[in-house]
Amino acid sequence: MSANEAYRQSHDVKEPPFGFWWRSYAMLIKEFIQLRRDRVSFAMIVMLPVMQLVLFGFAINTTPRNLPTAVLLQEDSDLARSVLKAIENTAYFRFTREVHTVAEFDDLLQSGKVLFGVEIPRGFERSVRRGDKPALLVAADATDPVAAGSALGALGAIVQTALEHDLHTGDPPSMPFEIRTHARYNPAASSRLNIVPGLVGTILTMTMLIFTALSVTREIERGTMENLLSMPIKPVEVMFGKIVPYVLVGFIQATLIVGIGVLLFGVPILGSLFTLALLSTLFITTNLAIGYTFSTIVQNQLQAMQLSMMFFLPSILLSGFMFPFAGMPVWAQYIGEGLPLTHYVRIVRAIMLKGATLQNLQYDTIALIALMLLAMTIAVTRFRRTLD
Repeated sequence: MSANEAYRQSHDVKEPPFGFWWRSYAMLIKEFIQLRRDRVSFAMIVMLPVMQLVLFGFAINTTPRNLPTAVLLQEDSDLARSVLKAIENTAYFRFTREVHTVAEFDDLLQSGKVLFGVEIPRGFERSVRRGDKPALLVAADATDPVAAGSALGALGAIVQTALEHDLHTGDPPSMPFEIRTHARYNPAASSRLNIVPGLVGTILTMTMLIFTALSVTREIERGTMENLLSMPIKPVEVMFGKIVPYVLVGFIQATLIVGIGVLLFGVPILGSLFTLALLSTLFITTNLAIGYTFSTIVQNQLQAMQLSMMFFLPSILLSGFMFPFAGMPVWAQYIGEGLPLTHYVRIVRAIMLKGATLQNLQYDTIALIALMLLAMTIAVTRFRRTLD
């Protein structure tokens, strides 16, 4: 028996008409008022389903088209141009770079600036007309098997389109040259080589955001922030003290994930361990700075968790971890470029699977540094010296 029921029985108070419904209605109104005051939670209710619908409906594409491709054109002939046009007409390839040396060709693939490279050898047209059946090389960055597989599978249909105006090869046309495909960095198209390195960044993003965002909001809820703010300490010093311990935690996490990937799943580390550790530390610090920024926006731990999940969802979908980045529409790629996970997924895959150096990863390294400095600036600016 509740206290209200005991009071009514002892004082002979009768239950008012429709008492249950009036009390339930009052609680309903109270919850709506509370929801209106909690703007962060209300925004999550609206934005999460809208974001998922937009991202899955427009941005995610499991059969990517117009993938960036480089061409090493050692012979500028009519037939070579016809072959390139036929390759581009498959809609899987988009020629964005023309290189002049094999070293440039290899560097573009290793740095991830292009996903494919087409090499047309010197004397190609003459060899075709003489019936020597020359080889045309198509190299693919197969670290993402989904992006590479469909495009390479479309190459077999280009011969008739390429040659119908240049050579008379009969009907159906015979194959006057060979298309030699070379799937680099992951020739077996193993999904684990693609997934495991990306998991390093995904797990670090989720844990680092939540750790830091909850760390500050927890102190506010417990009242210990008042003691902290009464001390002669600057906002940047508070942020430094909050972030540094979790850098070590994140580094231990990254070491654990990479170690399991190497020992249990056989993922290679072809690049420098020092470079991987250095850029992983930079990525961890960037996420911690973003998490600290979130803690200056929200008012409690629930909101901190909600905002972290709101940031994590587009990170995992638009970073290239689950779906090919190059196959997304331009607007989605612009959003993805503003997410730390996008740059780190490129970095960790390039170092582990391609043996890329810091020089190959200049763009993504600079992008991470810029995002980290931006997040730190916002966090320090918004840090409240009082609880008002």
